[in-house]
Order: sequence, then C-alpha cells, then structure tokens
Amino acid sequence: MNTAEIRRRFLDYFAQRGHEVVPSAPLLYNDPTLLFVNAGMVPFKPYFTGAEAPPFNRATSVQKCVRTLDIEEVGKTTRHGTFFQMNGNFSFGDYFKEQAISYAWELVTGSTESGCLGFDPDTVWVTVLHSDDEAARLWAEVAGLPQERIQRRGLRDNYWHMGIPGPGGPCSEIYIDRGPEYGPDGGPVVDEDRFLEIWNLVFMQEELSEVRAKDDFDTVGDLPRKNIDTGMGLERVAYLLQGVDNLYEIDEVFPVIARAAELAGTGYGAKRADDVRLRVVGDHIRSALMLIGDGVTPGNEARGYVLRRLLRRTVRSMRLLGVREPVLNELLPLSSAAMKASYPEVEKDFDRISQIAYAEEDAFRRTLTAGTQIFDLAVRDAKSHQLSTLTGERAFQLHDTYGFPIDLTLEMASEQGLAVDEGGFRRLMQEQKDRAKADAKSKKAGSQGSEAYRQLRDRGTTPFTGYSELVTDSKVRGIVVDGQLAQTAGEGSTVEVVLEQTPFYAESGGQDSDAGVITADGVRLEVVDVQRPVKGLIVHRVRVLEGELRTGQDVLASVDAEWRLGACQAHSGTHVMHAALRQVLGPTALQSGSYNKPGYLRLDFAWPSGLSQDLRAAVEEAANQGIRKDLNVSATYMPLARAREIGALALFGETYDEEVRVVEMGGLWSRELCGGTHVQHSSQIGLVSLLGESSVGSGVRRVEAFVGIEAFRFLARERSLVLGLTDALKVQPDQLMDRVTKMVAQLKNAEREIAALRSKSVLAEVDSIVAKTHDMWGVGYIGHHAEGVGGGDLRTLALEIRSRVAQQPSVICVIGGTQEKPSVVVATTEGARYRGLNAGELVRIASETLGGRGGGNDDLAQGGGNDAGQIPAALKAVEYAIGHRVQS
Repeated sequence: MNTAEIRRRFLDYFAQRGHEVVPSAPLLYNDPTLLFVNAGMVPFKPYFTGAEAPPFNRATSVQKCVRTLDIEEVGKTTRHGTFFQMNGNFSFGDYFKEQAISYAWELVTGSTESGCLGFDPDTVWVTVLHSDDEAARLWAEVAGLPQERIQRRGLRDNYWHMGIPGPGGPCSEIYIDRGPEYGPDGGPVVDEDRFLEIWNLVFMQEELSEVRAKDDFDTVGDLPRKNIDTGMGLERVAYLLQGVDNLYEIDEVFPVIARAAELAGTGYGAKRADDVRLRVVGDHIRSALMLIGDGVTPGNEARGYVLRRLLRRTVRSMRLLGVREPVLNELLPLSSAAMKASYPEVEKDFDRISQIAYAEEDAFRRTLTAGTQIFDLAVRDAKSHQLSTLTGERAFQLHDTYGFPIDLTLEMASEQGLAVDEGGFRRLMQEQKDRAKADAKSKKAGSQGSEAYRQLRDRGTTPFTGYSELVTDSKVRGIVVDGQLAQTAGEGSTVEVVLEQTPFYAESGGQDSDAGVITADGVRLEVVDVQRPVKGLIVHRVRVLEGELRTGQDVLASVDAEWRLGACQAHSGTHVMHAALRQVLGPTALQSGSYNKPGYLRLDFAWPSGLSQDLRAAVEEAANQGIRKDLNVSATYMPLARAREIGALALFGETYDEEVRVVEMGGLWSRELCGGTHVQHSSQIGLVSLLGESSVGSGVRRVEAFVGIEAFRFLARERSLVLGLTDALKVQPDQLMDRVTKMVAQLKNAEREIAALRSKSVLAEVDSIVAKTHDMWGVGYIGHHAEGVGGGDLRTLALEIRSRVAQQPSVICVIGGTQEKPSVVVATTEGARYRGLNAGELVRIASETLGGRGGGNDDLAQGGGNDAGQIPAALKAVEYAIGHRVQS
C-alpha cells in the first residue's frame, strides 16, 4: 500500500465519521514559538488552549512537519527524518477516550477491503499511563486485547503537554510487533525497535499551572471540555505496510536513494557508510522540496539556514560517495514525482522550486571546491602540531572567506577526528567587522615575517643543543621586528631572535617551549616563547630587559634548569600515561594529540566512551607503577622504516623525516617517535595525579594530570581539604563521603521547599496585580514592580498573569531582580500581538531604560540592566510605547 493511499484511507475513514477534513497548514506556520510546524496538532493549538472557539467539534488532517533537532541523526537510525507527515483526528469537547480507542482499533485492524489498514490484531500492543485504569479497561473491552498486551508506563512516556502551562493529559500509544527478527519479546517496555509505535492517542483532560519537566508539573484541575488529539506517523505505517525496514525505503523516499546509488556506482545495503549518506540524500532532498514548496528560500538565518544546510548536506554526501557533478537536477524531479500524489502543488510549482534548489547547489559547489582545500590544509596543520582542535580562527576563516557554514566545518572536522573551537568562532562572528581589519593587518605582518624567516633559514638550520646541555655559547643570526629584519633591538622592546645554535626547546610534539634568558655584555633578554615558523629554524620571542641587542653579537643562551626539569617530567609523564592507557584499555587507545608543560600534561586518545571511576583509577595506578619501576629512558636515531619495524608508535596524521628519534621507556612498554626532552629514568617523573577525563570530539577522549612536584602539591591540597572537612563535620575520613552526600540531599530538599514557598508567595499576588490592569485603547497594560523577585520566579509570575488575561489583548511587564541587577520580563497575549505589540521590542525599551539589554520572541522576552532607580521610568516607557503603537 503506497503512502498516498494510506493517507487517503486515513482521511476518508474519519471524514465518513463526521470529521472535518482540514488541509495541511504550511510548514511556515504563523506561530512565533516555532521555526516550522513540528506536530500535527499545531494548527489546532488555539482551540485546545481556549484562545479561539473551534469552528467544528471534530476534525482530521495529515499535517506536514519538519523537525530540525535531529538532523545529525538522519540516516544513522531508522526513525529520524527531517520532513514527516502526521495523521491526526481531533475532538474538541465531543467524543473522548472510548470513541477515540474504538476508532483507532477499527482503522488499524479493519480489513483493507473496508478501507482500513489491515494490521493483524495479534501484532498490536498498547501502552497507557500507569494510573489510567479507564484506558486499560477500554482497550480490553473495545479491542479485546489481553492484559499482557496492555502495558503501563510512567509520566515520561505516557503523558502529554506542551511544555508550558495549559492543557495536558494521559496518552495511549499503539505499537506493532514486527517479529522476533527485530528484537526480543516482551512488548514496548522491553524493545521499541521490534515493537514500533505508530499512533499516540492523547486524552486532553487537565489544566496545568506549572510545567518544570516532562514528568514534573502542577495541575489546576480538569478542563471544562475534554479533548482528543492523536498523531499517527504516516512514514512509520508506510514502511510497515510496504514490508521495508525503515522510513527511507518507502515509496516517497527510496526512488531518490536508488538513483543516488546509481550515480555513485554503489549498491544500497552494501556498505554502512554509503547507506547513511544515501539515506541523508533521500531525506534531505524530500525535505528541501517541501520547504521550498512552502516558500522557504536558502539563507544564513533561521528557516533559510535550515534549508541551506539540508541542500548542502545533500551535495556533500554525494561528493563523499564520489559524485562531483551536479546532482539535484537528477534527484529533485524524482522526489517531486514521488510526492505529487499527496501534494500536487509540488509538480505544479516545480519550475520555481527547482530553480531555487539548482542555484543553491551551483553556489555551494563553488564554495565546496575552494573551502575544502582550505579545510584540508587546516586539518594537516592541526595534526602536524599534534592538536585535536581546529581553532575558532580557522572555522571563522572558512565561514567568512569561503562561505562554509559552521555546521559543515563541525561535520568535516569530526570526520577527521578533530573538534572545533565553537566558542572562539562565535566570538569572532560577533566581532566580524573589527576582526576583518585586524585579520588584514595580521596577514600583512605574517607575510613580511615569513620573508624574514626565509632569509634567515637560507643561512642554515638552527642546531638544537638542548638534549645534552642547558647553556650554550651562540651568536645572534638575526633580529625580526614587526615582520622585518632589524640590526638592533632596544631596551623594553619585544622582538624575535634567531641564534646560530640554541639549547631552547621550541614548542612542538605537544611540549611547551623552554623558558630562560639570553645574555651578553650589558644585555639581558627574557625568553618568553620559542617556535619553529619555518622547518629547521628556531625563533625566540624575547623581551629586552637590559641594554641593546645587535645582530652578530655573541651571547650566552641559558635554559631555566627548574623549568626544563619540569618539562622533562611532564613530557615523559605523557609517554607513561599513553602506555598506561594502552595497558588498561587495550592497543586501540592510541594518542591523537597532547600538550605538556612543567607540572601538567593532557593527552587525547582514541576511545568511544567515557572512563568509569574504576578505569581512571586503574590508569593512574598503571602510570605510577611504571614510574616506580625506575624504567630506563633512552633516545635513539634510526631510519623511519626501522622504527616502524620495531613497533614505535607514531602520532596519526603526523609527518616524519626519513631519520627519526625513538624514545623508549622499559623497551616495548613505551616506544614512540618523539623529538621532545625527557628524564633519564622514569622514577625522576616523581608522580602522576590524574585530574579528570572528558570528551573532546567524536571518539576522542582527554585525560589531564599534574606531574612531579605539582602532583605532590595537588595531593597535599586535597589532604588538607579532607582534614578540614573531617574536622568541621566531626567525622573520620572514611565517613566523609557518606556525611556530605546526606548533607547535599538535605540541602536540595530544603531548596525545593524554599522554592515552592517562594513560588506560592509570588503567585499569591497575581489577583491584586491583575486588578490594576490599565486599559489603553482596548489593550490591557499590567506594569508591576515585583521587588526581590528574580530568575525563574519572575518569568513564572509574568506567565501566570498572562494566563489570567489570555482572552483579552494584554501586555504584562514585570520588573524584579536586585538593586544592582534589575530584571524585566514582558509577555503578550495573542490579542496584543494581533494589535502589533511585540514582547521582544518592548523588553528592549524597558532594558535600555534600566541601562542594559534584552530581547526574545513576540510572545515572551526578558532582559535586565544595572540601574534599579529607573524601574518606574522603565514601566512608564513600556506604557508609552504601547500607547504609541495602538494609536498609530
């Protein structure tokens, strides 16, 4: 049974039973709280909330929906689709549970000859809310379901509400048993892959006053009229009735997948990676078709950005499948042909739809060609420096210069095992204009600096003497000032210096650069950084503390001995930690990046999930056992081929010369390619104290630790803290955890009680506040100074006031917070918004009067400032703005 036929049967069934057939609302529905329509009940929301009187008592529809939160999961699972269709039947104070259950049972299990769907009754299971005895009884009486196929679940699974105060109620979900090949027996509570949910019946019967979570809310009482809201996933029913495994293989999607596979020269079902990409293409093509059909055009914000992202993911997925030619002209017509039976308008409007889509593909293909090359360079650069994260600057460059959206950079970086500094990217976006000027200046200086480095490198490499000595006689080969070669550098300046030879270690291989001084007659330089901007050239960044430095001057380069000892301990500690991870977790836990400096190390490694407390303890134990064994540490130069032959570990993605340095600790226990400085025996590391473990990207984890004396100091601080707590709490150290746990539980209980009392106190004022409503040409204005009320309580107060006046055009402005930081919340009713009043605009007026900023949606917005003395003026400013608006 094709999807269009299932759709027709659903609508016909309910039309024959007195339901008004309501056409699907456009995906761009006029609801300020939604980007797109994301549920079948959205067009009926005003009827359920009581904001509008329904023009009919019962209705049915097949609603187009788009959900964007799961875009990353599309193609990876059988359930996540961007565009989907929700079949629904609705009752507004007409029939209730018994009739809804009867209708659903008949349509699901009735014969196909009678216009129903023909599912085997023996495959049907249902769930009900644990306390809904009535629904459980009705399923047994109406459908004849045995008790074992009527399962009870909690609020999280079987209660529905909108996430805000308003209507809610228990629900009953209908599942189909797909058979033992899909999972274990036992119903939905055991396995929701085998037992697939197809329909949710919501029995809307209660008024909610406060909603804190899916399963945490307060009820006022019963609704004056009980309503029915159901949602049947059309795609899920289709793939069950069509005998395929997932929603991507139904008749409305699979033709695109089949053609995409043909273009790529691959078979669907042959390789998992290819299948995921093909499913992404099938889903996104259909979603883009429907979005453009409903008026969305590609852009950089909100709805346009979602569409642009879908089209670009399609093109990129095809490129990953090896197709570099344009593809939308092949695939979009197939999607239109598959969807036209249900939505004839896509065929009628195909010229416009295709024109928009093809233009976006052309633009992105140009972007992809240039941007991918830059991205690949960025990845190679990051890996060559043993970094696991692309900088915010790199991500910004890809976006600003090459049009790469950040989500594409995130995806491509993840494929390379790298994270992206999203925080840095966002900051640069905020400062885009200033950054553009600074970036141009930086590039100019960098270009000049590169030329200076090249000239100095032409005179030879910089020999590194630091493996065998910390003090080296040398000579100044060159001075670089603002990217230009200079003959001198005066006292107080910060410049770059290249020596003929140096004991200073340049930052590389994860090891931070050395610290120390460079001296000559009457000259003293502090070394603040050491880098290798050009292969073979070591450049010291120095502050001239005394005298004047001259090119060609003889100098004495001296590394800080304590710094170098700490650096050696940290770098050797990193090797020890790497060996310990592989010892505990196995040989696949390979290093993917590191950073170490005196007293501290961090190491990134390949691993799919977080480490338990026991595993972290085992890794720390293995590392310190390796230190305790006083393993010999040696460094040997050998051909790269020989190093690989003896099993020396290399950092993935790093490039090496033909002659490499192999550092060993206890022979095979730790054998790695490494150019860093190390202790001579593992016992000289002293101690490694693991600080924590976290995720830094897909399949990459990070451990951090203190090393040497810093590890001892850290443990001493921990011991002092424990002793202080045991003394304060009058318990023994082994009793401390239990005592603190009990105290935390008591504190949380007290905080909940206080919050409940505070909320009651705040809401007790609502009636008196509402009584002071000021009418302004048909719009009620409620301006209130709620002294001392802040945070969520202020928002709750505004929402509660709005619920009391929801039937009239009203604006609520409440200001609370503290004297130092006043807060403001503005809420509007639907009638006020109809009169052109926007909460986001009004909250900005109030916040600016308070000396701050604010913003939000049309219906609810918040902000704040720093001048509580202006609260009366802020309330008056909002009042004035309302009057000006409603009179104009």
